[in-house]
Amino acid sequence: MKISVIIPTYNRASFLESCIKSVLEQTCCVDEIIVVDDGSNDNTFETVKQFDVKYIYQTNQGVSKARNTGILNAKNGWIAFLDSDDIWHKNKIAHHIEFHTNNPLSLASFTDERWIRNEKIINLKTHQIKEMPTFLNSLKRCKIGASTFFCHKQLFEFVGYFDESLIACEDYDLWLRILRKYPIHYIDEKLASKYAGHPNQLSFETKTIDKYRIYALKKHLESEYKVEVLQELIYKTELLLKGAIKHGNTEILEEFEKELNYFIALK
Repeated sequence: MKISVIIPTYNRASFLESCIKSVLEQTCCVDEIIVVDDGSNDNTFETVKQFDVKYIYQTNQGVSKARNTGILNAKNGWIAFLDSDDIWHKNKIAHHIEFHTNNPLSLASFTDERWIRNEKIINLKTHQIKEMPTFLNSLKRCKIGASTFFCHKQLFEFVGYFDESLIACEDYDLWLRILRKYPIHYIDEKLASKYAGHPNQLSFETKTIDKYRIYALKKHLESEYKVEVLQELIYKTELLLKGAIKHGNTEILEEFEKELNYFIALK
């Protein structure tokens, strides 16, 4: 099993060394590490050049483009993702290899993760606890951490790549597209650590993030899950509009009041 690891990064040089080292220190070695620098203006290049990795620089185009660039340049059949502010535990790759060796028809898997803020482990809320994902139980929120995901490269030919028009929730969007057709197996082990609360974190910095979940959900209106998708679209749109009214966001109100009426009419 030949494995390429894709690390997208943007101005995270202070995290990048630990990130790369966590890949190099795996109990099962990977075959290729690709760092895709999405237009950093810090000392990212100086940090990367001390390691034997493939470095690709592109102008700033977002994490979806960076991951897609990595996929297209990967020379191996299996792909693992790791965000540059996260780290893997030493036996993460070993768990994926074991699972896919025993389940040769499976195209994708992911693991649990540990969240850390200010050097302390965060106790996750009930809805954040990982489980075996399905399309339906993944509609409400993103159930898979990007840094825990592992798959065969061929999967992207079947369902498409990361949507480069989405500046957030691009992972939620991809997981839904995969889960409509293929299972993603859950490995019930905390094999990655995610550091929360620092600047330049999309999930915390992106305002009105629900609108990107709505864009992702709309892709499935013609699916066999239309009833459930519509129910979630109406719920998320109402929530988004409530926040827009509170904060006087006229742009959101103008776009999504029309969308809400459209979704209600489809019921």
